[in-house]
Amino acid sequence: VQLQASGGGLVQPGGSLRLSCAASGFTLDDYAIGWFRQAPGEEREGVSYTRSSDDSTYYADSVKGRFTSSRENTLYLQMNSLKPDDTAVYYCARYRPYSDYDVFNPANYDYWGQGTQVTVSS
Repeated sequence: VQLQASGGGLVQPGGSLRLSCAASGFTLDDYAIGWFRQAPGEEREGVSYTRSSDDSTYYADSVKGRFTSSRENTLYLQMNSLKPDDTAVYYCARYRPYSDYDVFNPANYDYWGQGTQVTVSS
């Protein structure tokens, strides 16, 4: 089982990036998937959680209205109106079935991608 996050880069404030999360060893569409991010010296923070049943997505307040998740065999995170505070390494992770309902608790995820760096700077 592996997850591969990609699509990060350097972007100016106000710009956009689209991250991708590809899976191998399991069917991505069968699992809920989360995006997290971690800035230097900070704890890992939940960004979005996409359900497997209907692809509905929960977003952290810090990204609501700017980030959009979608799924077509690969899970995408479209990030618009980026801010310097969005700078972090972004990870996708597979939600462990039958975990508790705290979808932004990293302990509820069993497999993680390697992370992709997003830097928002002028």
